[in-house]
Amino acid sequence: MENVFNELLSDLNENGYLLLRMIISSICGVFIGFERSRRQKDAGIRTHMIVALGAALAMIVSKYGFFDLLEFEGLRADASRIASNVITGVGFLGAGVIFVKDVSIKGLTTAAGIWATASVGLAIGSGMYTVGIGASILMIVFQLVFHRFFSRLENTVNEFSV
Repeated sequence: MENVFNELLSDLNENGYLLLRMIISSICGVFIGFERSRRQKDAGIRTHMIVALGAALAMIVSKYGFFDLLEFEGLRADASRIASNVITGVGFLGAGVIFVKDVSIKGLTTAAGIWATASVGLAIGSGMYTVGIGASILMIVFQLVFHRFFSRLENTVNEFSV
């Protein structure tokens, strides 16, 4: 039992920075999701947090999960394959939040946000902290600024239409 505990402790010492990547990615997802949940969108804090965490985990597995296989002669691994499949899979997840009724489309921004949050997770999972955090900040700022701008623009246009 003590041997298992020592092995787990050793693994935590060696791979703790990977856990930190997942935590940072999740925090970015929380902030992105918070902005969406403030507007009472279906995909809010938990959805964005889990998407970012899952994407970070997928990138970590892509990047570091196959090093033991590379010791075999002639065997190659393509780390981008898992990451590209995350983007594809999250696209299907995003499609589930898009609703079309007559000529109205709802949920497109939320779907784009989920997809971009997955990319944030991939960036942080690969160790690109500045890029992932910077993208999170940009997404939140764009959502806040453009929502206000376009809401005011629509109100102005509606005033002149009447």
